[in-house]
Parts: sequence; structure tokens; C-alpha cells
Amino acid sequence: MTVREINFDGLVGPSHNYAGLSLGNLASARNAGAVSHPRAAALQGLEKMRANIRLGLTQGLFLPQWRPDGAWLAMLGTDVGGAEPHIRAAAMSASSMWAANAATVSPAADTIDGRTHLTVANLVTMPHRSHEWPQTLRQLQLAFSARDAFEVHPPVPAPFGDEGAANHMRLCENHGAPGVEVFVYGQSGGPFPARQHVEASKAVARLHGLDPARTLFVQQSDEAIAAGAFHNDVVAVANEHVLFAHELAFADRDSFYAALRAALPCVEIIEVPAALVSLSDAIRSYLFNAQLVTLPDGGGMALVLPSEAQAIPAVWNWLEKLVAGNGPIRRLVPVDVRQSMANGGGPACLRLRVVADSADIDPRFLLDEAKLDEIARIVGAYWPEDIAPADLGDTRLIARIEQSWLTLVDHLQLSGDLIP
Repeated sequence: MTVREINFDGLVGPSHNYAGLSLGNLASARNAGAVSHPRAAALQGLEKMRANIRLGLTQGLFLPQWRPDGAWLAMLGTDVGGAEPHIRAAAMSASSMWAANAATVSPAADTIDGRTHLTVANLVTMPHRSHEWPQTLRQLQLAFSARDAFEVHPPVPAPFGDEGAANHMRLCENHGAPGVEVFVYGQSGGPFPARQHVEASKAVARLHGLDPARTLFVQQSDEAIAAGAFHNDVVAVANEHVLFAHELAFADRDSFYAALRAALPCVEIIEVPAALVSLSDAIRSYLFNAQLVTLPDGGGMALVLPSEAQAIPAVWNWLEKLVAGNGPIRRLVPVDVRQSMANGGGPACLRLRVVADSADIDPRFLLDEAKLDEIARIVGAYWPEDIAPADLGDTRLIARIEQSWLTLVDHLQLSGDLIP
């Protein structure tokens, strides 16, 4: 068995729009009402996946969800034509593209039964995301259907908010070794709600059968939430033995760092000082909402980060000094995901990390460059070029969005499993 980290990226769906639905997400609020570009967004995401493959990484895919979500609208006693504008926008949301919120994943090396466990996130804090989990759960059940290797759990029940891997980190000597799992929860942050509740995090840890001695529950700082760090992955990211974080990410960083070092003596903590990179600049650039990955050629680690980081001198200067040193992060890989960034999600938001043997995974969810070419062709032919928020009730647009989804799902031979 060959265990490796596989990054499953969410493909940006054909209903991608800027309705400004995510309270506390500053980029989402800033671009509310703007015209979105679903085709460009999806192609940007596919190029990011292609770049990962060319780094030698194993790449997976989650599909967009069926939109509009008529079943959810029916539960509210309406349909896409009769719904109020904010309800219609929620039913049309393409936010499942941010696969970091799909689930929390505990690799087999960490669990009591020796299987990889995944718990689908309930996302109950935000109405536009709260109805994603049934379709997400179905994809997880298909992709990870090998019961001897995986256990896929339904969501933690409401009202305990769970937003998945965006608030979870795993540190270890190497991906196949037992790790320390870190669950980051929030309390509040000025006018913004905390989306990850400690009760949900503890429930996931119990469901996954984790060793309490190697499981940490850490509070995100109120200051970070108030500044726009709606998820922990906006201010911290981990990979193998490295934690890369902003100085103001955690409520009690000294206690957290001490507990982490006690549980994993080989851990290396790289902290970005607030005096050199402000919390505002870190969040604006999505410096930490990057993929920190281990290069398979023995070349250390690479930081796959948004190209916006290059535009903020304090951020880019600090990063260049970082990789010029003799530390574990040796390479910077800027990627263009501007359409996702404009709605509040950087490279790390777009992917869910799963440590597993790729032979145990349904191959329909795994990618190579040829499959990426085929998907890009479908996106170029079917995805809408532009969507303004006022267009969301247009029956012609809805028909195009539905046809786009059906064409892709049929091409990937998943129509019999995913059509609502």
C-alpha cells in the first residue's frame, strides 16, 4: 500500500456569482453585486490543479453541485421563480467549490480502527452553504466507497457549526506516520460569528476514534476573526512537521505551541511576526490560505499561494527571505485564482487533503492532464461567461447552468450516481 497526500480540488461551478452572502468574509462583501466570470473561474481552478500535477503531486476532483437547489427551495415552500432575491441567490450559490469546507479528514494512521475517516461538514452558520452537505456527502460516499479503507460519516447535528478541514490541521513526521490533529474553533470576533464550534470539533474527534493524547483543541483569536479570518486556514496552514502561522492566529499561542511540541517533538513552527506582516496584509493577500505541500523529488516543501501575495511588498519580501534561508519551505508557486479570491477563497479553500492509497479511491475522482484537458473543453463550451446578480432568476441562464452540469457529470460517467 502506497499512502500519499491527495489534494481534491472543487471545480468552480457554472453558477459562480458574487452575491455577497458570506458574513465575515471581507472579499465576498467587498465584491457583492459585481459581475462574475464562471468560465474563467473554472479554467483558473483547472490550471491550478494542472500545476500541482506538474509538481509531481496526486490530484483529485470534486464536482460542482446541482444548481439551483430545488429540493432546498421546496423545503422553504418556494421555487427559483418565486423565491426572494437573497433566497434565490443562496439556492444558486457555487460555494461548494471550496472543498476545504467539504469535510474533516483523519488518516488511517491516526484512527483506532486503522481506516481513514471523513465527516461531512454541516456548514449551518451560513444559509447559502447549509444545504450543501447532502450532495457533498454523496460525492464522498462514491469517491471513498472502499469500506475496508474508509468510513464516511454524516454531519454533526445542528446547532453545532462545523466547517470542515478549513479549521483542522494535522502535523506528523511524514504523511504515513501517526499525527497530531489540531482542531481550531472560534468564539466571536467583533460583528462576525464564529463558524467552528468546539462541540462540533470534539464530536468529529470522537467519531474518528482519535487518540486524545494526540488531539488538540485550540481557540482562534477573536482578533483574527474580527479582521476577516473567518476560517483558521486564513491565518495558519500545516504540512507534515511544519506549522506556518501568523503571530495573531491563536488566542493562546504559547500554550498551544507548548502542547504541540510536547505531542510532536519534531515540529517546526514558522511564525510570521505582526510587526513585519500585519494581520490585515496577511488576510488581504491570503498568504496563509496557501497549499503547503511536500515536493516528491526531495526538494523540501513548496507554498502554492495566490498571485495577489506578490502585490503586497511586506508579504512578498518576507516570503522571499523565508525561501532564501535553510528552512523547510524552499519554493514559492504563485497561481492565478482571482475569481475565487474575489469571492473570498484562495488556493487552500479550493482543496481537501486526503492521505490515502489512491488505489482505494474511485478513479472517476482522480485526475491526470488528459482528463483536465477534457474538463477544460467542456467548461469552455458550456460554462456561462458572465453572471450579474440580477441574472440569477433568468430562466435561460438557469437552463444553461443545468445543461453545463449535466454535460460534465455525464462525461465523467457519474450521471447515474449524482443526478438529483
